[in-house]
Amino acid sequence: QVRLVESGGGMAQTGGSLRLSCAASGRTFDMSIMAWFRQASGKDREFVAAVGRGNTYYRDSVKDRFTISRDNAKNTVDLQMNSLKPEDTAVYHCAAAGPSLRGSRYSQNTYDYWGQGTQVTVAS
Repeated sequence: QVRLVESGGGMAQTGGSLRLSCAASGRTFDMSIMAWFRQASGKDREFVAAVGRGNTYYRDSVKDRFTISRDNAKNTVDLQMNSLKPEDTAVYHCAAAGPSLRGSRYSQNTYDYWGQGTQVTVAS
């Protein structure tokens, strides 16, 4: 089992920045990929960014604004969010997949472990 705990959410102004962090504990050596998803009120959960073994992936709307990074020694994955927009407002969830991907890295169904989420609110 892997436990994921997010931190760093909060409120920002349009154009501002926030940094989210996710700390993993348990069988962390089993994780092949870690990701951030988000869910806005009344909408489906959507992929934001992922980091595998050396590669990063982003949804188009956050490219050049968000940066995902992973520290394997500390078992953390961070999401640096710059140039925030009101449409970035959502609950952000950290996710991790087991030893091998069973599907698309962009699909929530691929991920085995989830954090509780942290709220990000961007004021216009």
